[in-house]
Amino acid sequence: MTPPAINMSSSTTTTTLKNNAAFRMSLGDITPNNVGQLKRLNVVLFPVAYAPSFYKEILEVGEFAKIIYFNDVCVGGVCCRKETVAGSATQNLYIATLGVLAPYRRLGLGSKLLNHILETATEASTTPKVSKIYLHVQFGNEEALEFYKKHGFEVVEKCENYYPQFEVKDAYKLEKVLVASN
Repeated sequence: MTPPAINMSSSTTTTTLKNNAAFRMSLGDITPNNVGQLKRLNVVLFPVAYAPSFYKEILEVGEFAKIIYFNDVCVGGVCCRKETVAGSATQNLYIATLGVLAPYRRLGLGSKLLNHILETATEASTTPKVSKIYLHVQFGNEEALEFYKKHGFEVVEKCENYYPQFEVKDAYKLEKVLVASN
């Protein structure tokens, strides 16, 4: 299947697929009024139960947390955590979650979420500057590995027993360096 052409410059995009079916995708802010949608998505998308403190922090990261709508239906989201870098004027960004419901994958929705994070992280107005973005991918999740590699992330470490509560315990740490840290 040829991927759809997507205009990443706007928050709402109308896209036409190979079969001429059109759909709208748009990014939305995470607010106290819709954080429940994000919670429900995360229950379906991830095997981890996130604590209430996770969602409280998400409400405070601004552009680094978004939900994505497909024809006005919430189908995915991304949540990041800002981390200060000791002795540096920069910060790191950790992608805690990025997921799209299975029936809506391969439509460019995950790329739209990730590209928003990458663009926001490299904007001149972002203070402090983001030096790198990183995340963990569970061993065996080849689809996620390829997705992030396609977007310029590199595997930098194998983390043994990163997920001790799961059958597949190991993970890869992936990162993308944006600016050299001081």
